[in-house]
Amino acid sequence: MIKLAVSGCRGRMGERITQLAWTDRDFAVTTLLEHQTHPKANEKINGLPIHTNPSALKGCDVLIEFTTPEATLEHLAACVRHGVRMVIGTTGLTPAQIEEIKKASEKIAIVFSSNMSVGVNLVFKLTELAAAQTAKTYTVTMEEAHHIHKKDAPSGTAKTLAQIVEAASGVKVADIKSIREGEIVGDHAVTFESGEDVITISHHAKSRDIFVRGALVAAKFLVDQKIGLFTMQDVLRLK
Repeated sequence: MIKLAVSGCRGRMGERITQLAWTDRDFAVTTLLEHQTHPKANEKINGLPIHTNPSALKGCDVLIEFTTPEATLEHLAACVRHGVRMVIGTTGLTPAQIEEIKKASEKIAIVFSSNMSVGVNLVFKLTELAAAQTAKTYTVTMEEAHHIHKKDAPSGTAKTLAQIVEAASGVKVADIKSIREGEIVGDHAVTFESGEDVITISHHAKSRDIFVRGALVAAKFLVDQKIGLFTMQDVLRLK
């Protein structure tokens, strides 16, 4: 059984990760983390106390992290210290912070992805195939939409899609339109347009559970890994 820790356990994603992990027989939720300033940080969830000190990670197998860049880096250091694997879905990280994650993967196993959804990772692969074929004869644009609470724009997923297009075709994405309204879970569309046709690859998230379930799949994948930096493409064997 995988001893699982969940960071940001009182957040939107953290709460759902905890709930679904408790229904999965492969997991034993052993540690819950939350920021010390959270109004419910001193409460319990299903009888399990919430910790504000990362040292509580000692003895865990995997930590799932969907929080802020600052908290992610703090917990990354603790995971390296205690030999805990990490699933990182945090977005808005700077290049320097991403380098810290890469360095840490030399000591622990990490799955780091801008989007944990199985469906979105299929879109990543389809976008790579389309970009390689259209090369320099198509103009590429993107649109992404999320809820009003999301702080980063463009989304991490949109940035990943743009990087995939450039790597596969050598062409930069002409425009990324970001929309923040209501409670949109996550919509992404990549459009390839020529003088003769338009190709659109899109994904609509109906529920945050798609990200949660992907993160749990990633956590199971990590159990067999000692060190290294992986993406959901590795987890799903799409590479």
